[in-house]
Amino acid sequence: MRFNEICENVCHTARVAGQFMLDERKIFSSDKIETKGVNDFVSYVDKKTEELIVGQLSPLIAGAGFLTEEGTVKQSNNSKYTWIIDPLDGTTNYIHGLSPYAVSIGLTENNIPVLGVVHIASADQCFYAWKDSKAFMNGEEIKPSTVGSIKDSLAITGFPYRLGEKIDNYMNLIRYLTFNSHGVRRLGSAAADLAYIAAGWAEVFYQTDLHPWDVAAGAFIARQAGAIVTDFTGGDNYLFGQSILATGNTTLGNQMVNLLSEYFPEQQ
Repeated sequence: MRFNEICENVCHTARVAGQFMLDERKIFSSDKIETKGVNDFVSYVDKKTEELIVGQLSPLIAGAGFLTEEGTVKQSNNSKYTWIIDPLDGTTNYIHGLSPYAVSIGLTENNIPVLGVVHIASADQCFYAWKDSKAFMNGEEIKPSTVGSIKDSLAITGFPYRLGEKIDNYMNLIRYLTFNSHGVRRLGSAAADLAYIAAGWAEVFYQTDLHPWDVAAGAFIARQAGAIVTDFTGGDNYLFGQSILATGNTTLGNQMVNLLSEYFPEQQ
């Protein structure tokens, strides 16, 4: 399988999808929003973008399955190859005209990630990597930060739609990081957050209750760049395990695993 050639095609698809988003944003109105849950929104742009992406990806790998956020295609992750797609990661940002929002396209082979593309449409930044490659953004190689201490790090997080009893966990850890790091950002797109870790623009990203389409592409790109991506325990169950931690290096990753065990004991 020539993953480099496939990745080139996926990048093209992501850019086309991103341009569709930008064009629709010029005429977008709030009456076109549907609500899936508390602060969990979807619009016709999400669905039309997903249909566009699926249509362009389908010919690339015969028999590949799809796992997508909006479910516009029959869902299957039992094929040898599976496309994992979030057509518009950061819908709330998009609705309000706020950056970042992104196209996220991952590919697995026997449930192992082998390709990832995150196109941040709002900034015209395309991050990508494929099996055995380095990681790139708009043609330039990217690498994660080498900062090895929490106190010198910038952290990114996101809130699950259904915080429930976890609200105190999140707020207490944010309070700690506010006073013991360079600060905490909540940007609204997990795909973009992981791409920023890959590029070294922040040192830490952590979040719970995410889905495979939120993280498949960004986590793969971050790993190919050299970042450390795990679940909250330091294990590998971040794709389907609903907790993810990404850091620039092992030293910082170990510190964050210890910190997360204190603030999120139920995830251990």
